[in-house]
Amino acid sequence: MADRHPALGEHHYSLTATWTGNSGTGTSGYRDYRRDVTLAVEGKPEILASSDKPFRGDPGRWNPEDLLLASLSECHLLSYLHACVTDGVVVVSYSDTATGYMREDGTGGGAFVEVMLHPEVVVADASMIEAAERAHAQANEWCFIANSMNFPVRHEATVTAQTA
Repeated sequence: MADRHPALGEHHYSLTATWTGNSGTGTSGYRDYRRDVTLAVEGKPEILASSDKPFRGDPGRWNPEDLLLASLSECHLLSYLHACVTDGVVVVSYSDTATGYMREDGTGGGAFVEVMLHPEVVVADASMIEAAERAHAQANEWCFIANSMNFPVRHEATVTAQTA
């Protein structure tokens, strides 16, 4: 749920993360509990989450690393569509294969070092390709999520035309 404060240009978001991995003895030992979590936002479907498999998580559930990539990819996509509309570019198809690189620090922590987006865009006409390519830079500037990261979020886009 998002509350908008128009006078301030600020937005508030809330969600509930509920740990559902108690196997009966709580966190009595590192191997004694599941990393299962249910993420809920009022009025939206729940997301079943866990940690990534190398961290004893359930590989069939979304993990924080997946969700970070998803947030960056979707934010760029939505910002890109807006940039295209303002430049008169008609996008007819868009898909992205995002990749991220995270490095552990040896003390139990770590951080993402970089995320690379690989958008594949199809525009309505070949005359729109140049503007469609430029729109990625604008989208990168507008993406709230990318602007909140302390690592680079890059993109290597491919733009083609539906018609020549």
